[in-house]
Amino acid sequence: MKNGRGISMHPVSMKRLLQLAVLLLVVSFSKANNSNNQPAGDPAIEGRWDLTIDVEGKQVPSWLEVRHSGLHTLVGYFVGAGGSARPVSRVNFSEGKISFTLPPQWEPEDKDLAVEGSLQDDKLSGTITGSDGKTHNWTGVRAPVLKRAKQPVWGKQIKLFSGTDLKGWHTEGANQWEVKNGILKSPRPGSNLITDQKFNDFKLHIEFRYPKESNSGVYLRGRYEVQVADNKGMEPLKDYFGAIYGFIAPLEMVAKGPGEWQSYDITLVGRVVTVVANGVQIICNQEIPGITGGALDSKEGEPGPIMLQGDHGTIDYRNILITPGR
Repeated sequence: MKNGRGISMHPVSMKRLLQLAVLLLVVSFSKANNSNNQPAGDPAIEGRWDLTIDVEGKQVPSWLEVRHSGLHTLVGYFVGAGGSARPVSRVNFSEGKISFTLPPQWEPEDKDLAVEGSLQDDKLSGTITGSDGKTHNWTGVRAPVLKRAKQPVWGKQIKLFSGTDLKGWHTEGANQWEVKNGILKSPRPGSNLITDQKFNDFKLHIEFRYPKESNSGVYLRGRYEVQVADNKGMEPLKDYFGAIYGFIAPLEMVAKGPGEWQSYDITLVGRVVTVVANGVQIICNQEIPGITGGALDSKEGEPGPIMLQGDHGTIDYRNILITPGR
C-alpha cells in the first residue's frame, strides 16, 4: 500500500495507526466530559441539620438531611414536630437558596408542606408552610457528629423509678401518671413523663406492658424514640416495636402479646445504639441519623433526659435502671 507520496505502508501498520487514533479520541472525549460526570453534590448544603421551628413562640424541634443522588439531584429526609422521617424526592439548592415540598403524613389536611430557606455563614434560616396553610419561621445549625474517641467507662447503676412515687420525674402538661403496686402507670393518654436528670452515654434497662393496640415510646436523651407498640407477629418495620422510630427497623419482631411484661436493654454511645428486646439483640451498633418526631428539642450535642411517651395510649412501666457512661 502506498501513501500520496508513493511511500509504501504495510496493512498491519495502517490498522495499528487506526486503532491508536480511535483510542486517542476515546480518551479525549472521556476527559472532556469528566467534569459533567461528577455527582451533583454541594458540600455547602449536604449533611445533617438540627432545625428549630418557631410556632407562635414555642420552639419546636425539627431535622433535615441533604445528600446528592447521581448527577443532577439533591434528595433528603425531613423530620417535623411529629411523625417519622419523611423522604424528600428533590431538594432545590442554588445561590444559597434551598426549597422543597413534602406530602402530608399524619396531618389531617391534604396540602403539601413547603419549606424555603437560605444558607449564610454555615447556618440555615427560612419559613415552613404547613398543610394547614400557616407559615412559621425556622433556623438550623449543622448536627454534631457525636463520634466518641473511646468507649465510655460505665459508672454506678441508678434506679430512675423508686416504685413508690414520681420523685425524679416531671411532665410538661397536666400529669396523668400514677404509681400503683410498684408500677408506673399512664391509665389514659396525656402528658409525657420526663426524668429530672439528663444523660450523655448510658445503658438503660426498662420493663413495660401494654393493652391490645396500645402505643408508647422510650425517648433516649429526649430525642430518639425506641418504639413501644402492640406488633406481635408482624413484619419488623421502622415504626413498629423495637424500632428507632422512622429510622432503624429491628432485625426481627420479638414483641410479646398484650398484657405481658417485656423489656428493653438499650446502649447509647454518641449516635450509636444497640437494642436488646426480650433478651434478643434486634439492633446492633447502628447510627441514629437524627431526632425522631415528638422529641423534646433538637440540641443533639447536649445531654438529655429519658422520656416516656404518654400521649398515645395506656401503658405500664417498671424496673427503670440507668448506668451512665463517662
